[in-house]
Amino acid sequence: MGPEMAAIFVPLGGMAMIVAIVVGLPLVKAYAKRVDNESKRPQIPGEVLSRLERMEQSIDSIAVEVERISEGQRFTTKLLSEVRGAPALSQRTPAPSGPAGP
Repeated sequence: MGPEMAAIFVPLGGMAMIVAIVVGLPLVKAYAKRVDNESKRPQIPGEVLSRLERMEQSIDSIAVEVERISEGQRFTTKLLSEVRGAPALSQRTPAPSGPAGP
């Protein structure tokens, strides 16, 4: 390989590098973006999705029942405070502590 061959291969190698960079860089960026997007939204199996839906429905029904219980407790507390003629616990004023002054 003489200097004539080097004079041909160096410019051809430079042109090949430029073409590889111009074509390859967008391809690599697109592939990296696709891999990144796939990692952000993992694939959940259908069986897991159906279990999650059933759990969500169960939790919603439990929340409704707890709300009903708390409404009943408020109603009972209101009735008891009206029967006794005393204000409800949240409305009572604290009794003064300590000895009464002269």
